[in-house]
Amino acid sequence: MPISVPDNLPALENLLSEGVDLIPAGRAARQDIRPLRLLMLNLMPRKKETEIQFARLFGCSPLQVELILMTTASYTPRNTEPAYLRRFYRNLDAVRDEFFDALIVTGAPVETLPFEEVTYWPELQEIMEWSRSHCFRRLGICWGAQALLYHFHGLEKYQMEEKLFGIFDHQLTQQEGRLMHGFTDRFPMPVSRYTSTLEADVTEAGLSVMAKSPEVGVGMIRDPATDDLFVLNHLEYDAGTLKAEYLRDLDEGLGTALPANYFPQDDPAQEPVNFWRPFAYLLSGNWLNNLYQDTPYNLTSLADNSR
Repeated sequence: MPISVPDNLPALENLLSEGVDLIPAGRAARQDIRPLRLLMLNLMPRKKETEIQFARLFGCSPLQVELILMTTASYTPRNTEPAYLRRFYRNLDAVRDEFFDALIVTGAPVETLPFEEVTYWPELQEIMEWSRSHCFRRLGICWGAQALLYHFHGLEKYQMEEKLFGIFDHQLTQQEGRLMHGFTDRFPMPVSRYTSTLEADVTEAGLSVMAKSPEVGVGMIRDPATDDLFVLNHLEYDAGTLKAEYLRDLDEGLGTALPANYFPQDDPAQEPVNFWRPFAYLLSGNWLNNLYQDTPYNLTSLADNSR
């Protein structure tokens, strides 16, 4: 089945060139099918790239998926033109009376700040609380995962001495049926963050560590009560995403080390190869399938049973 994205979204051209199965929002609305409605709060600075990365993954499912893009009202991103946000993105007030199968919170370049010092933190708290009665499930990525873990479970994030940066093997610690179906015992994930989440905190909160790395720690967490998923790393990244971050950090004089296990022969002049993408598709497909089997057909029932 195709993925439905906003009509005329610039990412459409990129996705079509990759052969991703797409359907315009206008035509999808006329079909007698109840698609999975995914509300993605996109906090990444390069929003268009993030749209492509996630739409690519969701578009490879046999299920029909509607991707609704969301932004904050209390903070205007500096790297995206306001007209683009007004045309393709919605804020909480615009979706407050709607219901969704899942809320997705992406990463954000604010992880070195305490949560309470992030400009839009009060609004994000409101969105997360609203999701209890309007979104069946939650998926957090990197800082988005940490924000969800902090808000719902009180888990702190801890500053690292150096940026965790590169491609690192992760070991499966739990074979959670449908969610990790088809995964090998070890699989690679791109990592780009300055903070970590402690395994002891995760288990004390009654959550499950799904995957971890001896080098960078916990990488994937699941809430057994709700099936909310928290991915602390970036399986969605393109081959060149870490390269772009590395060059940006160099330009800003941050002294970031070469991303580990990334460039062939550790040579930045060589183009990196995306060898983690099969696991990105696998996790996305499993997550969507799990969501489809569990979510109620009538989403308005969520209002009577806050999660």
